[in-house]
This record gives sequence, C-alpha cells and structure tokens, in this order.
Amino acid sequence: MTKKRIYLNAFDMNTPGHQSPGLWTHPDDESHRYKDSEYWIELAKLLEKGRFDAVFIADVLGTYDVYKGSRDAAVAQGAQAPVNDPALVVPLMAAVTKHLGFGVTASVTHEHPYTFARRMSTLDHLTKGRVGWNIVTSYLKSAAVNMGLEDQINHDERYDIAADYLDVCYKLWEESWEDDAVKVDKENGIYTDPEKVHDINHEGNYFKVPGAHLSEPSPQRTPVIYQAGASTKGRAFAAKNAECVFIGAPTISATKETVNKLHDDIAKAGRSPEEVKILTMFTPIVGRTEEEAVAKFNDYKTHISHEGALALFGGWTGIDLYEYDKDENLRYVQSNAIQSAVENFTKIDPDKPSTAEDIKDFVGIGGMGPYTVGSPEQIADTMEAWVNEAGIDGFNIAYAVTPGTFKDFVEYVVPILQERGLVPKEYEGTTLRDNLFGQGDQLPDHHPGKNSRSVLAN
Repeated sequence: MTKKRIYLNAFDMNTPGHQSPGLWTHPDDESHRYKDSEYWIELAKLLEKGRFDAVFIADVLGTYDVYKGSRDAAVAQGAQAPVNDPALVVPLMAAVTKHLGFGVTASVTHEHPYTFARRMSTLDHLTKGRVGWNIVTSYLKSAAVNMGLEDQINHDERYDIAADYLDVCYKLWEESWEDDAVKVDKENGIYTDPEKVHDINHEGNYFKVPGAHLSEPSPQRTPVIYQAGASTKGRAFAAKNAECVFIGAPTISATKETVNKLHDDIAKAGRSPEEVKILTMFTPIVGRTEEEAVAKFNDYKTHISHEGALALFGGWTGIDLYEYDKDENLRYVQSNAIQSAVENFTKIDPDKPSTAEDIKDFVGIGGMGPYTVGSPEQIADTMEAWVNEAGIDGFNIAYAVTPGTFKDFVEYVVPILQERGLVPKEYEGTTLRDNLFGQGDQLPDHHPGKNSRSVLAN
C-alpha cells in the first residue's frame, strides 16, 4: 500500500442538500442550518480536529432548470436551492481555527476582477493566509440570463474570459504593491510609500484595469488556486495555473483517465505533477461495522429525491432525462454545461451508470462522485485503492447527512489513515499554501502568476 500523503477537503455548500438530493429530509441531517453561523463554526472546529486541509465551499449563481424545462423540481426538492454566498461564512470559521484552509468558489463570468481581487485579499488577511479560490466559469444558463446576458457564453470562450480575468488578478495581487510598500511610520506620518504602489495598466480582450490594487499584500498575496474543470479547455487552464484540481468521476477507471490527461497537460505546460494536487469527490458511509454501515446506507436511500437528482444532473450536463425512457441509455450531447460530466457518463467507462434509472439512483447519494459503504477499515482501504489505482492526491469528502458524515469520518476513519501514515497528525504549515506544499506562503517564482512580476511604471 502507498505511503503517499492523502489530502482531505470537506465538500460543502451554503445550501441545504448539496450533493445528496432529498437527504435533507433525514432526521439526522442538519443542512437546513446552513443559514446559522453556529453550523459553520461547529463544522470548522470538527474539521480542524480531523486535520482536514480545507473546507471547499461550492457555489452556483443560478437554479437548475434543465429538467422538465423548469426550476420547480430543484426548488421544491432543495437541490442546491436556496443558496447563499460562500465567502461570507469564511471569517466565522477562521475565527475558531488556526490551520484549516478555505476554498471559496467564485465565477469569472459574472463579477469584475477588480472588486473580486479586493474581496479575496481581505479574506486572506482575515484568515492569516488560509484562503483558496476555486475558479469556475459558471455552467448554468439561468445564472447568465439573470446577469443580463441573452444566453450562456460558449464553453470554450468562458475559459478565454477566465484567462484574462486571472491575469488581472495576478497583476493586482503580485505586481501592484511592493513587499515593503506599507511602512506604518507613525513618527513621520506615512502609512504607505506611494512610490511602491503601482498601476497595473491591464488591457485585455475582456477587461481593462488601469489602476492599482486596493488592498495591501496579504500573507499569500495570491490565494491558493483551485480549479474544477476537466474538459479539454479546462485541463489546459488548470495545467498552467492550478495548484489543486477538483474532479468528479463515478469510477476509478474514469478518474484515472482524467488524471492521466491532466498529468500530460501539466507536463506540456512545463510544470511538475508534484505542483498540482488532484482531488476527487468521495462520499463515505461509515459504520462501526460493515453491517451498521449497510443499514445506515439503506436508511439513507429511502430519503433520496429522484426529482432532485434529475434536476442536478440536468444542470451539470445540459441533458433532460425527463425525455428518456427509464431503461434508455444516455447519449452524448455537446453543450455549454460541464463537458467532463457528460463524458464521464457517456464515453469513458463501461462500468458507469448508463440509463436514466441508473443515474438517478447513483446521483441520489454523492452526486457525480462515488460513494462507499463500510467499516472504518474498509473506507480507509477504499481510499488507498483510489489513490494507488487512479493516481489522485486526495479527496473532497462530500456528505450524505451533515454534520453526521463528517463526524463519523473524523471519529472513525481519520485515526486509521493517521496510523497508516497517510494523514498527518499535526498541521505542518500555517498558511494554506504552506500546509499543502511545505514551500512557503506564496506562489513559487516559476508559477505563471509570478513570472511577469516586476515593478510597474505608474
């Protein structure tokens, strides 16, 4: 068995239900508390106790309205609706922890980079360097329309926008303020040396930002870069920029294919695979014994909302399974939704769920990712198998019920992983980047975000 360190994120969302539609109806589920500060505070303490590297907070800016051509199923079944802002819970969690990181999902297609860069710098200051940014390009047409667009932007063009957006952010975070710009010189009454603050003079295809960053440099300057796209265009973007890549695939073989493609793209970009941690979604159903876990799983299945599952699947893929017979095999379609999700269910793996009936059951617990049911030792064995066979670096642990899934994992599985030398018993850094890579707080000098760093002329 491998002794490769396994990275752990908790996968949550400022919403009820998240990846297991309908399970908010289970008596043990508390996801309806997503509105309460106490929920996030308690979760943060639990995750730090379990030595999780970060909590990864998903987000969408629209409702899932592909299934039956309506948002009604998603809204009625609590399928990622309602949903609140992911960034605003971070200070709550940071205040009660010292090491846990925070991966915040934010879209490049619906907010200007100038204001967004300030928000992330603010969070990085408040957390003392524990923030990451999950870069997404927004796959829901409903979000685009509500932002004033006629239609969803073409899939590949969204990544062109992302490249320009990220270039603006890199310049603001890395180039605008010199390291020693802030003086706090009370004797001479100078807070910042204006000669050390520079305009970025950015003129791209999508954004024009002439001025300087509003915030002074934060501990990490640039937040840890997460990316969650596994399409051809998404992989190329990740290979150049990402430090952590989040993927979701239903089987080991589908995951391995995505990992191999990512490693090839990372090499083409002139980077080492060691610089990019790949994490896949994973939902553990843990019992003290296998029998207890199976009983728990069977109980959970009675709470699955198939309507909610089909609503989520429609949003992820652009495919309306209402138009399919229950035993009809899924057909690949080109869309502006998540292309890798469509490929995972139609092209890559012969063992995948393939009919409408299969898919609604599969998505019902764990969404696009796999779930596993068993004793703590069986869960740990399964995780090791995924690391060894698929080549991943870690997991985004999703919940069936919250906080119960996380509590069971921390209490029963983490100690086994620690005994096997797979999860550290103590944190090894203070900032998120240093904890993940052990090489300091800021981007390495050869990273694209640092390559153009220079003192700019005002």
